[in-house]
Amino acid sequence: MKVVLDANVVVAAFASRGLCEAIFEFCLSEHEIILSGGLVDEILRNLRQKIKLPAEILEGIKVLLQEHATMFDPVPLPADACRDPDDVRVLGLAVAAGADFIVTGDNDLLVLKEFRGVPILSPRSFSEMIHTG
Repeated sequence: MKVVLDANVVVAAFASRGLCEAIFEFCLSEHEIILSGGLVDEILRNLRQKIKLPAEILEGIKVLLQEHATMFDPVPLPADACRDPDDVRVLGLAVAAGADFIVTGDNDLLVLKEFRGVPILSPRSFSEMIHTG
């Protein structure tokens, strides 16, 4: 399964123990995590600014993501594909990768429920799906 993990999910996975960490580890070991250079940059920026992780830890996370995720460039989509134009790149990434799921905590994406046949799930919904299906 190809899974786009939005930056907020990956940041939460590294910031604390819990659901997002479990999803990240599950996808890392059992499935294919889809990221883009822009998402990796956003993840590292948020871990540095919001979580205050030191540079050496950030470098390790960067290497982990680059070595274990499949990197794609998002396909260009119209800015109005989502109510937050900044989130359009996540949708473009899913399209470029032929993703099976987008997992995000972002309500601007979750409200869509799916995009071009790709389900958009919250971490809780994704976890419930993988544990029941």
